[in-house]
Amino acid sequence: MTKNINQFKKLVDAEEFFQFFDLPYNKENVNVNRLHILKKFSQFMAEVDDNAHGLTSEEILQQYSLALQKAHDLFLESTAYEEKLFKVFNDKPKNVVKLTEISSD
Repeated sequence: MTKNINQFKKLVDAEEFFQFFDLPYNKENVNVNRLHILKKFSQFMAEVDDNAHGLTSEEILQQYSLALQKAHDLFLESTAYEEKLFKVFNDKPKNVVKLTEISSD
């Protein structure tokens, strides 16, 4: 069965994306980093879309497949904290005093 963009647009879960593209994945990695992988995948897909001029839908899906694998593999080597994809990782806590800010008089 030929895969198409309409089928792709119906996918929701991370596992569904991996199965759709027949990509191997580390289940523990996906369980721990699910939202981060999907967020990074979304960013990579946007890059594909920005450069998709003249590509067929099959070629776009191939690029999406590579983007998903790249997002998955990124979190085998990196952490959610290091990637800082979500606002919570970029906000500075307001109720924290650093040791360097404390002086003895």
